[in-house]
Amino acid sequence: MVGIALGYEDLNDHDELRHDPVTAVLAGKLKARRAECAPLAGKSTLNRMELSRPEPTRYHKLSCDAAAVERLLVEVFLEAHRKASAQIILDLDATDDPLHGHQEGRFFHGYYDRYCYLPLYVFCGRHLLAAKLRRSNIDASAGAVEEIAQIVGQLRRRWPRVSILLRADSGFAREALMAWWEAEHVEYVFGLARNERLAAAIEAALGAAPLASAKTGKPVRRFKDLRYATLDSWSRERRVIGKAEVTKGEPNPRFIVTSLQRSEAKARPLYEKVYCVRDEMENRIKECQLDLFADRTSTATLRANQLRLWFASIAYVLLCTIRHIGLAHTQFAAATCSTIRLKLLKLGALVRVSVRRIKVAIASTCPWQNEFALAHARLREAAA
Repeated sequence: MVGIALGYEDLNDHDELRHDPVTAVLAGKLKARRAECAPLAGKSTLNRMELSRPEPTRYHKLSCDAAAVERLLVEVFLEAHRKASAQIILDLDATDDPLHGHQEGRFFHGYYDRYCYLPLYVFCGRHLLAAKLRRSNIDASAGAVEEIAQIVGQLRRRWPRVSILLRADSGFAREALMAWWEAEHVEYVFGLARNERLAAAIEAALGAAPLASAKTGKPVRRFKDLRYATLDSWSRERRVIGKAEVTKGEPNPRFIVTSLQRSEAKARPLYEKVYCVRDEMENRIKECQLDLFADRTSTATLRANQLRLWFASIAYVLLCTIRHIGLAHTQFAAATCSTIRLKLLKLGALVRVSVRRIKVAIASTCPWQNEFALAHARLREAAA
C-alpha cells in the first residue's frame, strides 16, 4: 500500500522495493537490509494474498478479512474527527472500471460502452468510507443499502445523535433505498430522472425562463417545489424540486427528490448549495483511479481484484491522512494525491545505512523543505 502511494502500481515493483531501506523504515523494519533478517514482502507474497481464501487453510495461509477492511475505512474517518459535526454528508456514486481481459464478473455495460466492473464509492468530503467492487450487469444502486447500513451503524455507535444526509445521482433514487433510509431516519437528496409528468409540472416556469434570460443576457433559473409520486414504483408521495432553466436557447430542466422538509431547506439553496456540490466527489474518484491505480483490476478473480481495489483505497487513505494532519493550512492542504507524491514523496535523497539507524539526507535546496518538515513534525506529534 505504501508502494502504491509512492507510485509503484505493479506487483513486480516489489521485487526491488523489498530491499529498499526507506520503505523498510515505513514498514517498521529497520533491519530489513541485514543478512539475518527477512526482507519485505515481494511479488510472490502479494500474489499469494490475492489467491488466498476467505479463511486460512494449510495451503493458503494468508487471508484477508473483508469485513475488517470495510470497518477500517470508517474507523480511520472517526479517528480523524474527535467531535461530530452537526451534520455528516455521505456521497455515493458508481463508476466504471474498464477491463481489457477476461476477468471473473466481466460484463458489457451499455452506458459506458465497454466491458467493465461497476465499483461503488462512498465519500464524506475527501474521506473514503467504502470502495466495493461489483459486476457491471447490475443496477447502479445494488448493494448500497448494505454498505450504508454498515457505515451508518459505525457512525451512530460513536455519535448517536449525528444527523446524516446522503447525496447521489438519479441512479440511486429507488423505492427500496429511499424507504429504508426514511425508516432509519437518514435524510437524502438524490437526482431524479425527468419524465413527461415532471416536465409538465414545471412547464410554466420553463416558459418564463427564456423571457427573463433575454432581459439579462444570462441563464435564468426558476425553482418549483412539488409533491410527486410515480405511477406504481413509489409507495408514497415525496418532495421533488424542479429546476427550470434555459441554457444557450435550449430548455434544461432538472429534478431532485429529498426527504428534507421545506422548513429545513428551501428549494434553491438545497439544489445549488447542497446537491450540486456532490460533483466534487468525481474528483475524489479520479484521484483513486488515476493517481492511486484503483483501476488496475487485471487479475483473474473478482475477489483478488477487490483486494487490489482495497490496496489502492488504503493508499488513498494514507495520503489523505498526510493531507489532513500534516499539510493543513499549507499550500498543499487541498492538493491532489499525485501532487503530494510529486512534491513531497518522490524526492532525491542520500540514504546511509548503519548498524543502528538509517539516515536519509534530503538536498538543502529542496523547494518544499518547509512543508516537508512541518508535515513530518505534525505526523510525529499525532502518533505520539
